[in-house]
Amino acid sequence: MANNASAKKCNRQSERHRLHNKYYAKSTRNAIRAIRNTTNKEEAQAAAPKVYKMIDKLAKVGIIHKNKAANLKSGIANYINKL
Repeated sequence: MANNASAKKCNRQSERHRLHNKYYAKSTRNAIRAIRNTTNKEEAQAAAPKVYKMIDKLAKVGIIHKNKAANLKSGIANYINKL
């Protein structure tokens, strides 16, 4: 439990940041899932740049690791090429 004002503030900020990061990570996962569930190559190619941008933002801010971002983007590209 927080004992002083600065620790209490840090806890409040951490909770806010956690919820913010969770929202964007979940939104990105849903977008990736939507691409992988589609069977239309044109739709997947149209959605890919937007999803790549979302993934890059998560990696830039540190929500996911840059290597994980690269692996996700590579997996999406491979899936689209196989369609």
